Amino acid sequence: MSPLKLLPLVILAALASPARAQFCPLEDGDTIQKIVACKQGVSTDTCRKLAQSVGCAVVRELPSINAIVIELPAFRADGAEAKLMRTFQVDLVETDKKINWLKATTAPTNPSAQFGWGDAKEILKRIAAANPAAKPAAADPEQPWGVRRVNAAASWTTPRGQGAGTAVAIIDTGISRTHPDLAGLVIGGFNAMDPKKPEAWDDDQGHGSHVAGTIAGKRDGKGVVGVAPMTKLYAIKVLDKDGNGGFSDVIAGIEWAAKRGIKVANMSLGADEGSEALKRAVTAANRAGLLIVAAAGNSGGSVGFPASYPETIAVAASDPKDGVAEFSSRGPEVDFIAPGVDVKSVKMEGGYEELSGTSMAAPHVAGLAALAVARGASTPAAVRAMLRGAATPLPGLTPSLQGLGMIDAGKLP
Repeated sequence: MSPLKLLPLVILAALASPARAQFCPLEDGDTIQKIVACKQGVSTDTCRKLAQSVGCAVVRELPSINAIVIELPAFRADGAEAKLMRTFQVDLVETDKKINWLKATTAPTNPSAQFGWGDAKEILKRIAAANPAAKPAAADPEQPWGVRRVNAAASWTTPRGQGAGTAVAIIDTGISRTHPDLAGLVIGGFNAMDPKKPEAWDDDQGHGSHVAGTIAGKRDGKGVVGVAPMTKLYAIKVLDKDGNGGFSDVIAGIEWAAKRGIKVANMSLGADEGSEALKRAVTAANRAGLLIVAAAGNSGGSVGFPASYPETIAVAASDPKDGVAEFSSRGPEVDFIAPGVDVKSVKMEGGYEELSGTSMAAPHVAGLAALAVARGASTPAAVRAMLRGAATPLPGLTPSLQGLGMIDAGKLP
């Protein structure tokens, strides 16, 4: 056969091969990412080939849930999903949505800000009305009122009582490398948003740094001190400067922490809708020994995600008068309540600022969880049990508002 006659056959064979991606003019229109999860027992290589047979590019692998993330033209998404679900190897295909994970968990300090529920000015008025009294005067000005309220200093009599030897993963916008209260605390990190720059985990939004200060701000007589001031941190960047990130970014961040044997992760972020892939990742992380502490949400209604998943610890927000913050989400999924109104902590650019939200409440509990690990709690169940034993219900609040109540570091065994 002549070379000219052979050429068309070679081209057809290449296009028909299931191991190759289809022709994909990504630059000619909108694209979409899909998470393709294969059944247990299906190899990663086989799953990748199946995903490539309908996609244009493999974005990443998510090994804890045996999934591949692919990119393809939006117009082809429905057909590709139907084709994959017809195979016996695939059991989940869902859109890798990119959403804002901070709107639902951080109340605004900027009245013009827009977020998950209501009008920002009205919410600021409600917060002020719920908290008309000034915060209690501080005997130790380095301790923000929330750190005092969970009685963190009662645990600080020894290095272990300050969290020495433990580490917390902060799955967020990153952490400042230079702020005086955080410098030197980060012992590792991962940028899940850009696989080409995994070490670029610096905070470019501020949220993650504020969370970090509440968990582990240095005890040096200046600025602010965290609940567990000798705890080290891992900076896992899953959100950009606007608080946006895809479900696969968040899952990749969870996987990174679980793979490294980290015992506690703080997720001061949330979504109004769940994801089966995210749920599977949280379950896998819990089985691997990672306890996730998550913000319950600021909807004033039902608890968001991932806090709704039973493997996480969902944290609601209290005000300085031991009331529940009106914005705090509520429901049977709530495990504990912690300070979440006007919480002073690190400001990314330098200095300090007060923020409100269940995003600010969760790191108090993550810091307490680190103290529990330092005391010998080695599994998620053991950490949870220790925290439960140190919690006291707040008067006048139902379990749907506060779970088991406020944790007192002085009651940790």
